[in-house]
Amino acid sequence: MAKLQAVIYDLDGVITDTAEYHYLAWKTLAEELHIPFDRSFNEQLKGLSRVDSLEKILAEGTEQYSPTERQRLAEKKNDHYKSLIQEIGPKDLLPGVYQFMLEVKEAGIKTGLASASKNARTVIEKLEITHLLDTVVDAATVERGKPDPEVFLKAAQQLHVEPSQCVGIEDAKSGVTAIKSAGMYAVGVGDEQNLSEADWVISDTSHLSLDRLKEKL
Repeated sequence: MAKLQAVIYDLDGVITDTAEYHYLAWKTLAEELHIPFDRSFNEQLKGLSRVDSLEKILAEGTEQYSPTERQRLAEKKNDHYKSLIQEIGPKDLLPGVYQFMLEVKEAGIKTGLASASKNARTVIEKLEITHLLDTVVDAATVERGKPDPEVFLKAAQQLHVEPSQCVGIEDAKSGVTAIKSAGMYAVGVGDEQNLSEADWVISDTSHLSLDRLKEKL
């Protein structure tokens, strides 16, 4: 990499962990539809869009739903989720994330968010980190979800930075694939085996540091 110009973050599992709220919201919906839903099934939804997640859940049931009904079910899940995230705040930032984001910003490196969540803006406002992000690209503004690179490419475009000068940070396999497909350097947060496509894997966010990142680059 010629020079690090931008860092683009995923939201869930990198900046905060709203996965638990998503899990509870999907579980509530699945139970209303009499479809069994547990944590291991929920793992399969990691990094998927709301629509794709719903398709996976409905495939476990026997009922057929029209596109309009599916839309209504997706909105219902989102309503469950939105009521759950009302309680979110700076206390929900993952370890070391605020310090790292501040370090990156103070170094004059551009920053972006590339999230599969349509509620990304609400969440970052509640986390009080809006000032640490130069641009936000969420599911509402892209046509294709991860592993398609569109969300990361759009963030780079809005930051006016070449993808090859960007670092993407992700915790999901589909997200890492999206970063690599975009032609960016990928940092994976989590299990090395699962995120083997990433250029650098850290077990959790407390290991994020700008100096370490520059060394790796």
